[in-house]
Amino acid sequence: MNSNDRKNPSLIADWKTLERIFIRPEDEACRKTLVKYMEQILFGLHDFLNSNVGVTQEISLLELTNLYRDTLISPDPEKKLENVISDIIHKIAPRAVNVASPYFVGHMTAAIPFFMVHLKTIVAALNQNVIKLETSKVLSVIEKQVLAKIHRLIYRRDEAFYQTHVQSVDTSLGAFTTGGTTANLMAMWVARNHFLGAGVEQQGMAAAMQAKGVERAVILVSKRGHYSLKKAGGILGLGNSNVLAMDVDQHQRMDMKKLEVTIRNLKKDGKTGIIAVVGIAGATETGTVDPLGEMADLCLGQGIHFHVDAAWGGPVLLSERYAPLLKGIERADSVSMDGHKQFYMPMTSGMVYFRDPGAMDQIAYYSNYVNREGSVDLGIKSLEGSREANALILDSSLKIMGSRGYALMIDHGIETAKAFAAEIEQRVMFEVVTPPELNILTYRMVPPDVCRRLEHADPKGREILNGYLDELNIYIQRTQREAGKSFVSRTRICPVPGSEGGRVVLRSVIMNPMTTNAVLREILDEQERIGQGFCDPIPQIL
Repeated sequence: MNSNDRKNPSLIADWKTLERIFIRPEDEACRKTLVKYMEQILFGLHDFLNSNVGVTQEISLLELTNLYRDTLISPDPEKKLENVISDIIHKIAPRAVNVASPYFVGHMTAAIPFFMVHLKTIVAALNQNVIKLETSKVLSVIEKQVLAKIHRLIYRRDEAFYQTHVQSVDTSLGAFTTGGTTANLMAMWVARNHFLGAGVEQQGMAAAMQAKGVERAVILVSKRGHYSLKKAGGILGLGNSNVLAMDVDQHQRMDMKKLEVTIRNLKKDGKTGIIAVVGIAGATETGTVDPLGEMADLCLGQGIHFHVDAAWGGPVLLSERYAPLLKGIERADSVSMDGHKQFYMPMTSGMVYFRDPGAMDQIAYYSNYVNREGSVDLGIKSLEGSREANALILDSSLKIMGSRGYALMIDHGIETAKAFAAEIEQRVMFEVVTPPELNILTYRMVPPDVCRRLEHADPKGREILNGYLDELNIYIQRTQREAGKSFVSRTRICPVPGSEGGRVVLRSVIMNPMTTNAVLREILDEQERIGQGFCDPIPQIL
């Protein structure tokens, strides 16, 4: 702690100090410091981030952890607000990750429009808890309206339907959540209760399954499914091993023949209940979209809850050009989306929607002090007990951007990803592994000499050579990440259906509207230079 700060009488925890820091800025100098930094952030966010943070600063995690080892809380204030803000700007921000950089193309997080910071600030200042009408009032009303707008985007019901349900105190079209994980959890929660009956909430899984006459309950999703569904299986008492990963076809989509056979076999003995089948609209690793229409047909015929995880791809519905890629989503029983992905909202915001406005009655909970029976509190049918007014951010953004404004960004991401794939294919050092359907693709470096050897190698030789390529691509991704100029992620997938083990691939997510083809060429150029520095010799295959 600074010795000068210790001597400053204003840095003492007493009522006078508390009153000063709680209700008003400290002094004129502090006000000027705060205004200077907030002006940069609120009105020049892109320039601020690019001038203060690269993709990431070259400092190791070990060095960082050694800087943050003090575990004692000071009894008195250590610093003034202006000093704390200054430290954040100059010491913390440069060591964070600049997800706003056009060279950051590795994860489902990117730049947000500058006005989002204003909206987030207002939401924080209002500090409304939309779970309770008594702590939100109009914000709860706005949330129901925004839910109806997105529900209409998905399900396209008529005007009379939405006028009936938009502000209904008896029905719910969906709910805001803290993210896609909780949105998927809520969808599976409703699906479980619908299948096993309301008694599962009171009596638990064992009694409910016995009453239903089943010994096991499962969720079916493709191998490209998000791991949040495994979490849902664990939390809901199904067991995460009963979230069954179905094979994918050569396009990384749900293999419908395998799904049909699995459902038939599971139903044959009558001892297994199928809670839900999950279709993916924008797989996390590959961006692919399952055959939603076919899955809807199958689920309807079998009486199975059909959920679509559209956490990533849902906003594509705003694009007239690419919305048909999600055809069939309007027949889902439930749909999850993320606000902080392609709605470009700040962390953290998710949503879940239900075709049946009465579906969420399956998860209603009440309390004497709030969320009382007969009240219109949104917390009656919600996982969280407290939640900020993220609906205000989405509502405002839709008004500022319009559907066409969002469509411009979505179209740019998809079309830039296609152009990136074409550029990769033109380079002899790379191959596309999964072409983009939306705006995510995977690829890997395969030097021409290794490519030629792979063509003539036996199975054992191919395995050895692919192991070499795995190490090469891990080296490229790690080295590029640590250099800090640009970033792509990596994963391990099986390009060929039914193959074992999978291969390491580089993964790019193109969602920043400032990411251009020129930027992506620079990223590939850097990867080629890194690849040339890989020291391991190519294995000699006889």
